[in-house]
Amino acid sequence: MASGDDRERAGSDDAFARAFAREIIASEILRAKVLAVVLSVLLAVVRTTFFIGHDAIQKFVTRPISWWVQITVTGPFILYECFVVFILSRFAARGTHPPWIARYANAAIEVSLPSVIMLVASTYVTPDLVFAAWPSLLYFVFILASTLRLNFALPALTGAVAAVEYMAVAAYILPPSPSADQALLTPLFHEGRALIMLMAGVVAGLVAMRLRGNLLRVLEASAARERVVNLFGQHVSPSVVDRLLSSTVETEAEARQVCVMFLDIRNFTAFTRQQTPAEVVGYLNRAFGFMVEAVDRHHGIVNKFLGDGFMAIFGAPLSDPRAAEHALAAAREILAEIDRRAAAGEAVPRVGIGLHLGMAMTGNVGSARRKEYTVIGDAVNLAARIEQLNKELGSRLLVSGAVAEALGATPGSAERLAATVKGYAAPITVWRLD
Repeated sequence: MASGDDRERAGSDDAFARAFAREIIASEILRAKVLAVVLSVLLAVVRTTFFIGHDAIQKFVTRPISWWVQITVTGPFILYECFVVFILSRFAARGTHPPWIARYANAAIEVSLPSVIMLVASTYVTPDLVFAAWPSLLYFVFILASTLRLNFALPALTGAVAAVEYMAVAAYILPPSPSADQALLTPLFHEGRALIMLMAGVVAGLVAMRLRGNLLRVLEASAARERVVNLFGQHVSPSVVDRLLSSTVETEAEARQVCVMFLDIRNFTAFTRQQTPAEVVGYLNRAFGFMVEAVDRHHGIVNKFLGDGFMAIFGAPLSDPRAAEHALAAAREILAEIDRRAAAGEAVPRVGIGLHLGMAMTGNVGSARRKEYTVIGDAVNLAARIEQLNKELGSRLLVSGAVAEALGATPGSAERLAATVKGYAAPITVWRLD
């Protein structure tokens, strides 16, 4: 039976596959739209040219060309591309993709337009004009557009079909025995063109594969970043996300040493009674803004917001042998910023901060549908209790003896205290640093 983590990874893979399929269809839709626009512009240019230069063009034709001939030849292909856009949009809306055989059939149908134009043109002009005019170059438009299929085989097929159809048209139109001075009507000339079309299809396929690879890398990076943000919370800073992405992060349950910070805003309940909900939220956002930045700068992450406070962890999910040092630096930066703003006359919160260093279980907690990364254990509980001691002692920053020991020495102004905390039979040692 698959575990919850296996199902989560499978769900992530499925989401990535769906996202990639959507991008493929979006690229196909763009290709069909581009072809529809190009063909429409081409038809408009041809009609305008025939209208303006009608008398000059009639000198090169064996019989008059009616306006409806151009529309009946190119018009169906324009409508076909619009139909392709419609069908692909339906697939995209349903989150599915067309069968592979339909994509190959579509590639063969589209590239047939130049062949049809050349065959029709051969009934109006001489063979040399058929191959000298623009329709023979139209194959390359379809080959170039096929790169948007993001698949090697389809552009290669487009080039191969173009080469075969071109040679078939040449065999049908060319006179049996062209004169020596008519190089344009010799099979060798057209074999060279067909070879170029075939090679162009291969090159387009290679370009398509390159584009596909780039798209895969972008989507994988985006999916990885999204997984990190979903796992560790939207409050994880971009710099922390980058560090997580560039490191091997273990999210399975494991015991590791962490330094836990609890921060609480004092008298918040009384404050909320005097403010509107919008004012309360604005106040918290302003207060938490610089606090979270301080935690980020010192290699920690804010793991949970607790209404009027938060819990931050240092040393997980990324190991940090200096976790206690970084946690203390973040705490002092927060207090220094509060003092700076208070001196400037701003309304700033009064806070209490507690730090403790110890072993805790870290990893994913939740259901198969939604999980979050957290830390659990006595180290977390004791850090919370130490923070609560600030109310009794009138302090702002208390650290456990384990934190002081990890730092190697405490400042001369630090005060060592023995305190009794709820849930612990024996008193614990704490250091008052502010």
